[in-house]
Amino acid sequence: MRRLLLLALLTVTLGLRAQENKGVPLDQWVNTLKERITLSGYAQAGYTYSTESQGTNTFDVKRIVFMANGQITDRWRCYFMFNFNNGGNLLELYTEYKFLPQLRLRLGQFKTMFSIENPLSPTVLELINCNSQSVGYLAGISGDPMYGNHAGRDLGLMASGEFFGDLLHYDLALMNGQGINVKDKNRHKDVVGNLMLKVAPWLSLGGSFVQGKGTAVAASAAGGTTQVGEDYTRNRWAAGAVLTTRAVSLRSEYLQGKDGEVKSEGYYATANCHLPHHIDLVASYDYFNKNKALGMKQTNYVGGVQWWFYPRCRVQLQYTYCDPRLTDNYHLLQAQLQVRF
Repeated sequence: MRRLLLLALLTVTLGLRAQENKGVPLDQWVNTLKERITLSGYAQAGYTYSTESQGTNTFDVKRIVFMANGQITDRWRCYFMFNFNNGGNLLELYTEYKFLPQLRLRLGQFKTMFSIENPLSPTVLELINCNSQSVGYLAGISGDPMYGNHAGRDLGLMASGEFFGDLLHYDLALMNGQGINVKDKNRHKDVVGNLMLKVAPWLSLGGSFVQGKGTAVAASAAGGTTQVGEDYTRNRWAAGAVLTTRAVSLRSEYLQGKDGEVKSEGYYATANCHLPHHIDLVASYDYFNKNKALGMKQTNYVGGVQWWFYPRCRVQLQYTYCDPRLTDNYHLLQAQLQVRF
């Protein structure tokens, strides 16, 4: 790895020298490079206390993410995202070309545009756990061993764009359906669609779907007869709304899924009340039933506060009362510090 890095640096240096010899000053090429490459990142770390099962009492680091955006031309860009936490993991790597405001094509590894919540960054989501139970499970973020934990991302090709200014946004993608950093394990592809309509400056309505087949990589957490290595139907749909005013932000969504013969459903509503001095009060109702036939449902009630002490940097404190139907209730207390540059 060190030799490859040195070779790359040497190649870039020789290339810049060659351009300088052609009459283009070296500092001009360096400045152009700086203008076209944007580096950013964020980290989230905190504390978790839980009374579930054996209990949890620990400091933790959830994410250490580095991002690079390369603007090749005014219409063509490439993007890279890597999470250094837990041994490191490539999250996103894609290239995108903008033909028109109504048409952009993206090829590579990126977020699956299913649900309103999944495409959002953890740096703007209100909950320390980031996603609601239903989005986490059905979008392949966490909780579904049969699909795996893939941070809500997949490999594929996507078309997206806006009509009538920003009143109507769409995404339509053809994805592997097997998650990140792996090849497709069957001959089927997932079709993913997302549509958001701004019906008022303060209100947007949206819906999304996934239609496809996956290959089970582990036994299901929700029962069913699908065996490891077997292909199974994996379909989802969701519908919801986003309300945004100066005083309050509200996001709500209903989701359904079908994995083989197992049907699931969920609903969440997350509110954010904006107070003076960059302080927010956060509340969330989060319901998910991962197997409707067996009643494997859980409801989480969340309340908390966050303080934005610097642009994109915040301190969060949240309490969650977890009410699963088939096991004992438990309590969850979390604190988190987020820094971003």
